[in-house]
Amino acid sequence: MGTTYSIKLVVDPAAFGRDDETLLREQIGECLLVVNQRMSTYLPESELSRFNQHTSEAPFPVSEQTLHVIRRALEISDLSDGAFDITVGPIVNAYGFGPDPRRMDGPSEDELAALRERVGYHLIEIDTDARTLRKKHPQVYCDLSAIAKGYGVDQVAETLDDFGLGRYMVEIGGEVRARGLNLDDQPWQIAVEKPDPEGRGILQVLGLRDKAVASSGDYRNFYMRDGKRISHTIDPRTGRPVTHLLASVTVIADDCEWADAWATTLMVLGPDEGYNVAERQGLVALFLRRHEDGTISRKQTPGFAAYLSGTPASAPQDGPNNRGHRSEGVSPS
Repeated sequence: MGTTYSIKLVVDPAAFGRDDETLLREQIGECLLVVNQRMSTYLPESELSRFNQHTSEAPFPVSEQTLHVIRRALEISDLSDGAFDITVGPIVNAYGFGPDPRRMDGPSEDELAALRERVGYHLIEIDTDARTLRKKHPQVYCDLSAIAKGYGVDQVAETLDDFGLGRYMVEIGGEVRARGLNLDDQPWQIAVEKPDPEGRGILQVLGLRDKAVASSGDYRNFYMRDGKRISHTIDPRTGRPVTHLLASVTVIADDCEWADAWATTLMVLGPDEGYNVAERQGLVALFLRRHEDGTISRKQTPGFAAYLSGTPASAPQDGPNNRGHRSEGVSPS
């Protein structure tokens, strides 16, 4: 998945020995290898890469894992009216945020129009019974990076569950799933990062037990053009970088796949539309909004407060009377 991972366990040393640790490491490695072989866009022989290279509109057989992730991605696309779209990669790349060398000018109107013809989640058709995918345009390109990390976290968690472990924290590229209690018999302490492009700091600590959390932000991957901030977050509905001032979103859910994809989705939707969708979908989410004067305000759905732990964040609650307070900020990755 092109990123780092870490796993923390609470075990009884008398019941979990060196041989158990060795076997578990092997199983986790195999688990992550399978996810990569299925869903990586960097491995030319991965299942997803082969589907992307497949320029026929004939059905293409895939594994149950890939089918599951794409089916869930399309579900979120439907629920968000297209704000989440696993086919938007060619447009992201055209703005200089993909694997190709960065271009600072962005696509021309003609280029963008041509790209949009092959972008759209409705251009992928799933046959669950036959376990196949079909392209409705031969140049459709799928990128699962906004959901596959979360799926990978869930797969590692399932491996730990199958091993009989009930107290752990799994993190892949900043996406986290926690089960049980930590070594201090407390919920696992997970930091929400400040949305600060100049450095890293903690805005808020969450206490998680039997939950997952994922974040998406605009403060790491962007560039300036003609005095304007060009975000790597592309709205698939317009084919253009978002212009709202949402700095980051953090989503808590039962599984990390869901949290991962919804964090990206809400980041596309922005602080107002995103909050309304989050409430409508019953999501637990924190929105950090950047204002023109550089201040940060926060707004969270009603369920989020139950997970706050430690020192409360300094960002003021979003509202007309709170925008003048300078925040020390927050934000995840």
